[in-house]
Amino acid sequence: MVKIAVFASGNGSNFEHIVRAIENGSLCYTQCVLLVVDHEDALAIERAKRLHIPWLYVNPKAFANKAAYETLIHEKLREYGVELIVLAGYMRYIGEVLLTHYPNRIINLHPAYLPNFPGAHSIQDAYEAKAEFTGVTVHYVDEGVDSGEIIHQEKIIIDPAWSLAELEAHVHALEYDLFYRVIQMVVKQIEEEKQ
Repeated sequence: MVKIAVFASGNGSNFEHIVRAIENGSLCYTQCVLLVVDHEDALAIERAKRLHIPWLYVNPKAFANKAAYETLIHEKLREYGVELIVLAGYMRYIGEVLLTHYPNRIINLHPAYLPNFPGAHSIQDAYEAKAEFTGVTVHYVDEGVDSGEIIHQEKIIIDPAWSLAELEAHVHALEYDLFYRVIQMVVKQIEEEKQ
């Protein structure tokens, strides 16, 4: 059983889909033991309460620097026995403290077909660029911006008639279908390494 912590900044819909996949047996050998948020009013907190998942709000502005902020988070992750960090709409760069303690154990869901459209506004960027396709990528996190080793990605061919909202809906639907399957691949790899 691999214990995961999900990091989110806002809505938390991907967080809920991960927990539901664990509950219904689609995502096996996995236990979500903690939600970490960096916004006090993140809707993900309400989802965590409803799903009976412990949650932790850490205010980045209350710390002198990123290292101090991440050190507190790392202490909590250790308390919960977290082995894998899953970033699901977490809008903050991961720093040296977590990267050092979780090498190749932090994965991120990015709503674009990397290396195209990295950064915070990837769906809108693809839409405004009138790109032929976009997609969803799950990758390991490194010190760069959406630059870590790609684990898996899938494309969406963009219908030129789609509105931005329609494109967002297609991307999110693919996220929900793809993310838990890729987490399963990573969890299986971690379990194999333990043996």
